[in-house]
Amino acid sequence: MINAGVVGATGYAGEELINIILRHPQVRLTDVSAKIDKPQSISSIFPKFKGRIDLVCKEPNIKEISSKCDVVFLGLPHTVSMDIVPQLLKAGKKVIDLSADYRLQDTKVYEQFYHAKHKDKANMANAVYGLPELYREKIRGSKLIANPGCYPTVSILALAPLAALEAIDTDSIIIDAKSGVTGAGRKAVESLLFAEIDEDFKAYKVGVHQHTPEIDQELSGLAGKKVNVTFTPHLLPLNRGILATIYVKKAKGRGVKGKAIDLYKKFYKKEPFVRIREEGDFPRLKDVVGTNFCDICIKEDAKNIIIIAAIDNLLKGASGQAVQNFNIMYNFPEQTALL
Repeated sequence: MINAGVVGATGYAGEELINIILRHPQVRLTDVSAKIDKPQSISSIFPKFKGRIDLVCKEPNIKEISSKCDVVFLGLPHTVSMDIVPQLLKAGKKVIDLSADYRLQDTKVYEQFYHAKHKDKANMANAVYGLPELYREKIRGSKLIANPGCYPTVSILALAPLAALEAIDTDSIIIDAKSGVTGAGRKAVESLLFAEIDEDFKAYKVGVHQHTPEIDQELSGLAGKKVNVTFTPHLLPLNRGILATIYVKKAKGRGVKGKAIDLYKKFYKKEPFVRIREEGDFPRLKDVVGTNFCDICIKEDAKNIIIIAAIDNLLKGASGQAVQNFNIMYNFPEQTALL
């Protein structure tokens, strides 16, 4: 039995982590903590856990967490994890970080988009980007997982087969993505109030969203050359889910041999959480919300390919993927607690 802790337990991702861990047959939840006014039972914060867990949630104490846990999930705001990760690793703990603090290989890019100096460059070099479909073997032997962002997860999975086989003009990539409000985290912000988002729809952080360099980094690695996507996120008046519509031009003189959908089916043939839909069977948010699946459908003509992909931003885009990574790290069946 693996003892696990969740730091940042009161956030949306933290709540989902607790929910998944409680049904995992190989994990015992031994510590929950968060920035909190006063200690209180996690079941009083989230009544759905009454009768299932009686742990008290309090301010994080690294020494106490280290004494109780084998692995620690960090559901903390960006720029906070890098203060905690070095201490946990020094104590011999495995860490799965859901923030962006260890996702970007170039700390200068991190500092540009997150407006904070990176304090842990040494561990940045050892972190493994936690997208199982691309880095499963590296994840298996890692002690620090940088869990991908929600928009990058859906975007990279949607484009990976085409980028890896140089089948598209990588300068033509346009990602038009929409997310539910929980993607912004549980915080009191005027623009996220019900009265502000209900019956509305808008683009935000156009051209400057912090997930853009993460998408660029991973697609560049797959393509073997620098990729800069055009990425525009939108806020849906919904709780959860991401749907991305992606437009690309086929590479001149190369393109895809045969149908693109067949390429996707082959690329993801053994992936338990990527479902390739038949041509014309486009995914909806209702198909994936509440699951760890990424559903993908492709439409193509002689010159262009349109990819539509959908995930639950709190599961495959955050906590579900974190547990998927955990299962790989500890050699448990990958779908454990996720189906």
